[in-house]
Formats: sequence, structure tokens, C-alpha cells
Amino acid sequence: MKICVFLSAADLDERYTGPAREFAELLGRGGHTLVWGGSESGLMKVVADGVQESGGKLVGVSVDFLAAKARTNADEMVIARDLAERKALLLEKADAVVIMVGGTGTLDEATEILELKKHGRHTKPVVLLNTAGFYDGLREQFQRMEVEGFLPLPLSDLVFFAKDGAGALAYLEESPGLR
Repeated sequence: MKICVFLSAADLDERYTGPAREFAELLGRGGHTLVWGGSESGLMKVVADGVQESGGKLVGVSVDFLAAKARTNADEMVIARDLAERKALLLEKADAVVIMVGGTGTLDEATEILELKKHGRHTKPVVLLNTAGFYDGLREQFQRMEVEGFLPLPLSDLVFFAKDGAGALAYLEESPGLR
């Protein structure tokens, strides 16, 4: 399975890097391919290292202005012209999406992917990996949107919240049409 992972390129502490490394190793051991932003820094590097060292493949999609930070030993690396093209290519190359901890770029990617899914532009499973409760507030906001009628379909049809990498991968492996 080709799994797109949206996540931070920042250097983070062990409460985020440890679970990210564990998830990456599960992906690699499972023979999955990581589709990611292609960066060789921060949490992106941690996950790419873990997948590659555990036997998985790497497909990176960097962007022109970040090309100097792209991983040089990925199985495939594409350089997009801009962030919009990058997001489109990441989704196109993946069978499923996992959203890990991150900043405004990750949040932008997550909301766009969910908006596209809401409008039927893709049907790929989307998992929000809620490491250390990082997305508790976002989950609460999404639940409020659902209760107050802002979502045209159930939240559970848009995204699955997983507390750990094993739960995220199990959900994806059980999703219809995958594996």
C-alpha cells in the first residue's frame, strides 16, 4: 500500500519522534511505501529513515523552493512547482492518507484532503494520528461542526482518529479496496 503521510519537518522531542519512528517501522516491515513531502529534516526524516531501514520504499514529493532539502536516496523524488501541485501529486500517488503532528503546512494539507473527500473528489481513507493528544482540540472542533450541521456527511466517513500507529495501520489495512 502507498501511504501518504503529512507531517512536520521540524525537529521535535521524543514524545513525537518515538511514536513516529514506531509507525514508520510498522510501515516498512509491512512492505508499504511512504509517500511524503520528501524532506531530509525533522520528523519527516525520522519517518523516512524508519520506513527505509525497515524495508519499505520512499516516494517523495518536494517543492521547488525546498528542493535543496529533499532526500537524495529516495526510491522516487518528484519536485513540484508549488505547494498546490505538491498536494495534488501526494494525493495522486497514494492509496491512503495519514496525518501526523505538524504545523500550519500539515494543517493546510489535512483540511484540503478532507475538503476534497467531503466533495467526493477522492475516496481514500484518511487517518488522523493523534499522537500525545496533539489533535484533541481539532477533533473537538470537527465534532462540533458535525453536531451543528456544518458537515454534509458523518465525521466518521471523512476521517478516522487513531491514538497510535498500530491503530492507524490496522484501520487502513481493514479499509475496503486496500491491501
